[in-house]
Amino acid sequence: MLDIKFVRENPEIVKENIKKKFQDEKLPLVDEIIALDQKIRSLKLRGDTLRAEKNDCAKKVGFLMREKKNEEADVLKNRVVEINKELEQIENEEAELTPELKKKMMVIPNIIDPSVPVGKDDSENVENERFGEPIVPDFEVPYHADIIARFNGLDKDASGRTSGNGFYYLMGPIARLHSAMLSYARDFMIDKGFTYCIPPFMIRSDVVSGVMSFAEMENMMYKIEGEDLYLIGTSEHSMIGRFKGQIIKESELPITMTSYSPCFRKEVGAHGIEERGIYRVHQFEKQEMIVLCKPEESMDWYNKMWQFSVEFFRSLDVPVRTLECCSGDLADLKVKSCDVEAWSPRQKKYFEVGSCSTLGDAQARRLGIRAKGEKGNYLVHTLNNTVLATPRGLIAVIENNLQEDGSIKIPKALRPYMGGIEVLKPVK
Repeated sequence: MLDIKFVRENPEIVKENIKKKFQDEKLPLVDEIIALDQKIRSLKLRGDTLRAEKNDCAKKVGFLMREKKNEEADVLKNRVVEINKELEQIENEEAELTPELKKKMMVIPNIIDPSVPVGKDDSENVENERFGEPIVPDFEVPYHADIIARFNGLDKDASGRTSGNGFYYLMGPIARLHSAMLSYARDFMIDKGFTYCIPPFMIRSDVVSGVMSFAEMENMMYKIEGEDLYLIGTSEHSMIGRFKGQIIKESELPITMTSYSPCFRKEVGAHGIEERGIYRVHQFEKQEMIVLCKPEESMDWYNKMWQFSVEFFRSLDVPVRTLECCSGDLADLKVKSCDVEAWSPRQKKYFEVGSCSTLGDAQARRLGIRAKGEKGNYLVHTLNNTVLATPRGLIAVIENNLQEDGSIKIPKALRPYMGGIEVLKPVK
């Protein structure tokens, strides 16, 4: 959410930003917000004037009563009654208009960084840099579900019976490899100096609306029926929510955390749920990194964070590239974002395995997260980035480490988490 003062003073900048995000239907909201803000400020000013007059009347009434000037005192008493009635009307109108203003403000997108390329959707994202040589082996790389089936590692028939489409059972050595990757991701980030955390997997609606837009919430979140609780779509939600309403000592910044959680998503949209495989599913596990920092440090942290993801996947022998998200592909709260994509030898193209974002002070403003500095309190900046989201990360490791005989070479970094196993051999 933007600062109302910024919108008031820079309406054309706000409108131009909306156009860059191809959300022209929101343009009228800017003028509506400015008009509402003006009305609310006028009401506040009128209320302050009336309260001052009321206090003055109260002082004079006391003086007049002592002077036995009852008629003059009665005139002022009647005026106080009139003031109280008008104040009640003003307060009622303020109480009605203030939520309306906030509701409109919540759907205005954050101001994107000048470096963000302008484009309508993810088809116009821009490749930044490649890391590692993308290799297409001489042998055919099967679909990932078929590779896993050779190890008796996937049961989607059973998950269809228990849970429906979009769920899965991972079994045996494939399940162990999945867990090994998460354990390695945890230790990888701990070694980078991040504090490990396991957060709540459900959060209240006021936290949800603080960390994401209404449209995202509707398309992503599962609500617990009869309770004010949502299943998290990523641990970023509860990790940022941890600081809701808090004032942080500036000396404690930056706060760097890495968190594990299961994640639950509706996956509503054009992509749909994958029928056979485990690339797009309703439930997955994730190791995340989250940073709260001073505003002037946020872009430095943004660059550090995506580089950590690249380093992580390269340590697993997975070639990757970074993709700059264009304006139309940015969620409303994001200032700048890039995807980390892994190479798929089967598809002969890259696919998304993570995303790094800086949200400026948008989440902090919504949740009231401030830092106490020498010159007063200020809103912190928040950033998040995927270390590992699996089974997507699992697919990348399996495809890029598949051998011609159908075995899977275990990357050296994962072997300590696999009991020293160097190769997984298929049973089929």
